[in-house]
This record gives sequence, structure tokens and C-alpha cells, in this order.
Amino acid sequence: MTTAVLSLGSNLGDRWATLQGAVDALLSGPDAPRAVALSPVFETAPVGGPEQGAFLNAVLVVEAGEDPRALLARAQAVEQEFDRVREVRWGPRTLDVDVIAFGETRSDDPVLTLPHPRAHERAFVLRPWLEADPVAELPGRGSVADLLGGLGEDQELERRDDLALSLPRGT
Repeated sequence: MTTAVLSLGSNLGDRWATLQGAVDALLSGPDAPRAVALSPVFETAPVGGPEQGAFLNAVLVVEAGEDPRALLARAQAVEQEFDRVREVRWGPRTLDVDVIAFGETRSDDPVLTLPHPRAHERAFVLRPWLEADPVAELPGRGSVADLLGGLGEDQELERRDDLALSLPRGT
């Protein structure tokens, strides 16, 4: 098994229900990864893309099989369950599930670049990840805590303890 990090985000519809549904769907069914940690929810301003509403973001750390593409396929299937539409790059979306890291795997494959090529620049990935795993390391980049500390204050995040997610029973 390989430890993998998934970033979840939503800024359309019932954002919290979508994130909770995504956690449930990602961790259920045959060959589902096993949950290791789930971060608190953060509300964040969108980064890049057109004018749009705020996101709810969280990070899910899992133990997955040995194939990162299988995890990507699961993530994309869950996005489809929540009516993800890919019309505008970095546009509003019901659900976004990104594979941020897959163990120490490094890949420049355009279908699945690992680690995620912009994770080190995104507080909405780093802060929840750090909360889920205080000793997290981004392969090839170093400590998540150090990366987050180097970002400065321009990316607004608000921890939303009133919107806590939960892991499905038995995980």
C-alpha cells in the first residue's frame, strides 16, 4: 500500500454536502483506499480562473494500491458522480479531486503529474494537509510546514470547524 494525498474542493451548490459525499464515495466500494487522516474544512478564495465564489477545501490522506492511475480514475469517477463539468480552466465546479502526492512517486506524465505541479504554491492544499499530517513532506519540495510558511499572507483561508467532515463508519 502507498500513502496518497487527495485535495478536495467545491464552490458550487451545497459545498459541504458535496465534500462529505466525495469522502464517502472515495472510501467506499471495491478496492477503496483506506483512510489515514481527514483535514478540517477551510473556506478559501479562488486562485486563478474567472470571477467565482469561495471554495470549501479539505485534504484526505489514504492508503491506496500501487497504481496511482487507479486512484486518479476513482477520483475522476467521484467528480462525475457530483456532476463535475470541465468547461473553463480553473472555473467554478461542484467538485474537484486532485491527486497531490502518491508516496514518493515522481512523474511528468501529462495525465497524472506527481507530485501535483502547483501544490507547493497553494495554501488551500498545504494548510489542510498540514492539519491532517503535521509532519507531511511534498516529494521533491520538502516539508509542507516550510512550504506553507514561505507563501506569505496573500492566500486567504478560514478554518470552518462548523463544517467538519467525517469518515465513513468502518474506515
